[in-house]
This record gives sequence, C-alpha cells and structure tokens, in this order.
Amino acid sequence: MGAILLLEDGRRFAGEAFGARTTRVGEAVFNTAMTGYQEVLTDPSYAEQVVTMTVPHVGNTGVNAEDPESERVWPAGFIVRELTRGPSSWRATGGLNEYLVENGVPGMQGVDTRALVRHLRQHGAMRCVVSTDGTSVQDLRAKLDAWPGMEGRALATEVTCAKAWVASKPKEPTLRVALLDGGCKRNILRLLSAAGAYVRVHPLTDPPEAWLEDVDGVFISNGPGDPAALTDVVTSLQAALGKKPMVGICLGSQLLALACGAKTYKLKFGHRGANQPVRDERDGRIAITSQNHGFAVDRDSLEAVGAEVTHVHLNDGSVSGFRHPEHRVFAVQYHPEASPGPHDAQPLVREFLAFLEAQ
Repeated sequence: MGAILLLEDGRRFAGEAFGARTTRVGEAVFNTAMTGYQEVLTDPSYAEQVVTMTVPHVGNTGVNAEDPESERVWPAGFIVRELTRGPSSWRATGGLNEYLVENGVPGMQGVDTRALVRHLRQHGAMRCVVSTDGTSVQDLRAKLDAWPGMEGRALATEVTCAKAWVASKPKEPTLRVALLDGGCKRNILRLLSAAGAYVRVHPLTDPPEAWLEDVDGVFISNGPGDPAALTDVVTSLQAALGKKPMVGICLGSQLLALACGAKTYKLKFGHRGANQPVRDERDGRIAITSQNHGFAVDRDSLEAVGAEVTHVHLNDGSVSGFRHPEHRVFAVQYHPEASPGPHDAQPLVREFLAFLEAQ
C-alpha cells in the first residue's frame, strides 16, 4: 500500500507503507546513527516526532525485549530508505514491521531519504503528517494545520512517570540520588545502579521538598519538547539551587540553564544521531557522542549569569555542557549513557557521580 509524507511547506514524499495503517502528525526530523534504531524508537525524547533514518538499510537486526529504553515506541512516524523484512540476528525476537504494528506507529519505506534530509537541513525541522491508510491530501493538510508544533509544548510532563519509585536500592549505596524523570531512558538507571547508587525516580512535576529529601544530589534526565514551556519545573529547580548539587543531561541541561537565569532557543534542525563531535574545553579532548535534541542553551546568556561553558559541539559551536560553581550545577547536552553507543562519553557518568559526592 502507498504512503505519503506531507511537510508544512507543501513538499510531499511518497513511499510504501509498513507498520501500522494510520495517520499521525508530528515534527519531521532526521537521525544520523547507523545502529540502534530500536533505542531511537523507544526514547521518550522522540515523542511526537516523525523520524527519518539517514542510514539506507533499517531493520537488519530485528527487535528484541532487551534493547528498548522505555516501555513503548514514542515517535509519531518512522521513515527509512529500505526496510529489512527478514532480520538476521541471534538476539532478534521479531521484526521491525511487526514491532511498529504492535505499537500503532506508521512507517514508510522506499523514500528518497537523502532528498528529505537535505530539505530539512536547508529549511529546518518542520511540522508534517505521515499517512499509511489512504487519507486524502486535503484531510492531511487539515490535520497538519491543526497540530501546534513543538515550540511552547511542555511534552516532558506528558511522558514523565506517574509517581515516585525506587529504581536502585543497594544495601550500602555509594551515594543517594533523586532523578527527575522528563523522559528517562533505562540505561541511565542501569549505569547509576552499576555505580552503586541508590536511585529514587520522581515525576518531573514533583515539588522540591519531595525530591530534595534524604539524597546527596539531584539528576535531571533527558526528555522531549520545549524547555522554556516547563515554567513550573524551572521555578522548582530555582528554589532548589544551592541546596543540593544537581546534574543534568539533554533536557535536564536546558532546564538547569534556565533555572540559573540563562535562555534557550530552537535549533534549525537539531542534533540527532550517534556521531556528534563534542570538545571538552577543560582539557581539549574530543568525544563522539549520541545526541537527540531540538533546543539548545544560549551561550551569551549562560556566561552572563556566571556559568562556565565546559563542552562545545564542534559542528556548530553550540553549548554542549556547562558548570555553575555557585549553584553547584553541572550539565551536558549529550547522552553519556548512550546505548548501544558510542561510549566515548560514558565515563562522564562517573564524573557526574563524583561531582555529586564532592559537593
């Protein structure tokens, strides 16, 4: 069956349907990773986004029950150049097509993904609608026009956990951590647990008195949407500044920057992939990192409030990490816990924990 992707500027892409037969709206973005499509699909940071993979063959290794980073598939749609319907991996328990059917997510293959990615790089990430059920173009345009887009959306409050829970409870913890869940991935919890930390996970909307109690530090996770729309969360973080050391990744980095008084802005097409080069300004070392975000922290406003830029994205010079000594804050824009990789930045998790312990 045929499928169609309609962008907000009127550009159309045709392809062959796979996955669920439905119509969904979202933000058209692309991911440059060559592996890890199941981790991409289960990352809550991709909520309401239609993800195009730049690698041409997707589905080769199938899917399994061990690699998901959350309990469900989050993107609104998934677009590939060529779908592999017969996966080849000893770990596979199913195929990508069936996986999307089970999760109600439409897929498209046979798309000129190079042309699509070039269009998004030139014009920026934009609203779109993907349809695999034969909906008319007129109706697709109506659905597209009705979708509000990403800016101003507090999506992290929609993907956060419903109530606090304990993810790791060793008999003799190395330290005690409260994790604010804006769309937390499972590997964050695995690495904190492996380091011997007690980890209590809280909804992002919990008040400070709930997550400051009986912990050595606070960890703010990744997540989707516009950080500037999370005004209540920023207010809570501001109230907690200096009371406990705090670290953050991705959305957590942006929220901590806002709490310190800095500003954020929307990137033209974002950073999404497992090949993002970041330089540590403290020692000049360069790490290849995994990133997934459409917003960034404004450097001038960050430095104006007394923060130190510690990491820089080498593709565009944007802020990839900062510290604020007075407020005891340390954050990075990338994913040191990336699974399946790259693992260049994974030691940063230990640095995070050392920072929390030393403060």
